[in-house]
Amino acid sequence: MGNPKQKWTSEEEEALRAGVAKHGAGKWKNIQRDPEFNHLLYSRSNIDLKDKWRNLNVSANGQGPRDKSRTPKVKTNLDAAAAPLPIMQASVSSTLVPQDASADTVMEDSSKCALDGKNASKYNQMIYDALSSLKEPNGSDTSTLVNFIEQRQEVPQNFRRLLSSRLRRLVQQDKLEKIENCYKIKKEVLEKTKIATPKQKHVGPRQFPNSVYLGDTAEEAAITAAYKIAEAENKSFVAAEAAKEAERVSKMEEESDNSLQVYKDIFDKCSHGDIVLLMA
Repeated sequence: MGNPKQKWTSEEEEALRAGVAKHGAGKWKNIQRDPEFNHLLYSRSNIDLKDKWRNLNVSANGQGPRDKSRTPKVKTNLDAAAAPLPIMQASVSSTLVPQDASADTVMEDSSKCALDGKNASKYNQMIYDALSSLKEPNGSDTSTLVNFIEQRQEVPQNFRRLLSSRLRRLVQQDKLEKIENCYKIKKEVLEKTKIATPKQKHVGPRQFPNSVYLGDTAEEAAITAAYKIAEAENKSFVAAEAAKEAERVSKMEEESDNSLQVYKDIFDKCSHGDIVLLMA
């Protein structure tokens, strides 16, 4: 530690300036340890170097430490705070006006990721089938379509949001017509796609020779088929167990016949006065 009351020489000041130029302000330890400046600054502490450098800057700029450190920052902050305020308000107001549109865009972008490829085609077909089945003159709203589809097949939890996004997409593609809050298939699209499911035309189940009726829909058929398979497997298991039991009974019967024959032979020998030895 050096003596803070010791006056700085011009050589020490030049060494300090050269050290800051080489290592940067604040790197007092590096400057002091540098062999190029150590022989001049070895008697000075880090605080000595820091205070001397501040005094050198103050002398060069002709203002006090507080004026240098605080005044420019206050000016820049006042300028920055005063000028951009109207611009900021204008930008905020401009972004708040189309809030609904931006929300719809975000929702649509998120739904696009979830409805790519086959999923998009699947949702389109569900919408077409629902609208063609409902046959409402002014179209059907989103709630009606959601209820109609949910009653006929399983849907994800965010189904309403995905379906709403898909409806807007089909309107943009000019495939659906929106009348107030209702959606309707356009005539030209209806003529091209010819949306009419053959299953809905049949009043009763379609019969085939030597066939088993499983149900009107694919879901009913799958459930009935699964039940038939389980029933057949159960019957097969019962038959296998019965066969095992029959085999066990047959084996017991054979063993009983052998034992009976042995006992008869022993009885005959004993009747004739023969001695029979039984081995344990």
